[in-house]
This record gives sequence, structure tokens and C-alpha cells, in this order.
Amino acid sequence: MPVRLWHPARASVAQVRGWREVVQDKELRQPFKQAFREIYLLTPAEEASGVHSSRFEGQVVHYRRLRALFKDRGWTSKFQGHREEDCDAHRVMAGGEWRATLEHYLADEVHADIGRASFQRRSGGVWRDVPLKEVPPLVFSEGMRDIDLFVGVASITLDPQWAGQGPDRLRDHWEAGPFAPLTPSAEVRKDALARLIGRTAIADRCTLTDRYLVVRGDLRTYKIHLGSANILMEPNDAYLCIVSARGFQPGLFLPFEEDGRLALILSKAFLLANDTAITDPSITRQLSG
Repeated sequence: MPVRLWHPARASVAQVRGWREVVQDKELRQPFKQAFREIYLLTPAEEASGVHSSRFEGQVVHYRRLRALFKDRGWTSKFQGHREEDCDAHRVMAGGEWRATLEHYLADEVHADIGRASFQRRSGGVWRDVPLKEVPPLVFSEGMRDIDLFVGVASITLDPQWAGQGPDRLRDHWEAGPFAPLTPSAEVRKDALARLIGRTAIADRCTLTDRYLVVRGDLRTYKIHLGSANILMEPNDAYLCIVSARGFQPGLFLPFEEDGRLALILSKAFLLANDTAITDPSITRQLSG
């Protein structure tokens, strides 16, 4: 009898929820992200678009960080210099039968613009574009999952120290991006936080909304975005820059941690729930401002 890996894209919502509860309750450390794996479904706009998806088009990323992620996830691309015309990155999938492609273009010496995504099938030794609605759901989901990871890790909107840098176009992008609607990876992070936060000492100070973990401190109330981990302070939604919390370990079992964002959100929540104990002047100035 053939055996294959369980994938949430092949399971019902109830089955996925059940396995997530088992992993969390028994504190099972899976060798790779499986029960909490994101699923990317074809949207009506993508189905109507033909062979290209613009889901991540227009995102601005750190180019060298993007290149490192390509290598880590098994994608191939040529280094883009001033004379380089090949602006595509590729990942061969499904035993060599399918390929995911991502367009990307240098914006300046250190940044790149994300372009369209597409999928090809090998036919007669040649890669040929395939309409997105004909791409196997698992191939589509895994290809788009990688691209979401590239944007989620390399985007300039995730860098709290980037504010005010670069040309106007990039500054506008940075200001609009950190608090956008959640991507599938952030939705999975939200589901994990819903299971974790009740086990913490700050549970009574925390509330989950559509895209934020809201933390009630004694000085202010804070909204931590579940995608970017950036923070807004109520009542006027002033931006709070915190860059020193990444090394914090919450002392909780985390069912997955691919990019460090889950631990980062928890670390900021613990810090802000006890905001009267904060002594870092770079933070206290913002709290009183």
C-alpha cells in the first residue's frame, strides 16, 4: 500500500483543527511545519487572470535577503546587475513535472520589486505556461506559500528601523504595508496565538481581533499586527518602534517557528503588558509622546 505525507490541503477543516489541537496539547515538535501549514487557494481574480497571479505584485523587499531565501527554499535565480535581463526565479516541483516562477526586479542597489507569479508544466522537454485554474491545488499552494514567505521575511515593511528612509515611493509603501489585511501565514499565526495566549500570565490583558493582538498596559493599549509584528498605540494609533525584543523566549511551547515572528509577537506582548516597568529611553519617550 502506498504511503504519503499528510497535508492539510487534502484534509477537512475539522481534521486540520483536530491535528492542531493534538500537536499543541501534547507539545509535539514536528520536524517541519505540517499541522499548522498554510494553505493557499486560487482566488476568483486569479482564476480569471489566466496564467499570472498578481497577489504579491508591488511588494518591496531587501534584495540580498530575498536571494538568500531563494537559495534556502530551493529556488534558482540569476543575480540581477545592471545588465541582467532575466528577472525570474524558479522552483521545480512535483518530481520535475511542474515549476513555479516569480518575477522580481531591482528597484535600486538594495531593494527589489516583486512581480507576478506563474506556473509551468514540462512538455516535450520545454516549460510551458499553464492557466492557474489548471495547476494542481497542492502545487499552487506550495508555490504561493514560498512566495508569501519571501515577502513576509524580506519586505521593508517588516523593518521598524526603515521608516523615513529611501525615495518617496518606498516610504509610501512602508507606511501602507505594516498593518495590511492578514496573509494565510499570518492567519495561521493568529490561530496558534489563540491557543497559546490563554496559557500565559498576561492572558487577561490580551485580546485577538481580526488582524491584531491587542495588549492592555497600564500606560497605553497596544495593537500588535499579526503579520508584521508592528505596533500601534491607542487611542490615536501612534506607531511604536521596538527593535530590542527579538531575542526574548516566552517559555512556552511554540508549535512552529519558521521566521521568528510568533516569538517576536509574544515577546512584545509580555513587554507591553508591563509597560510601567520599561526603562529603555527609546521606548519610554514614545509612550509619553
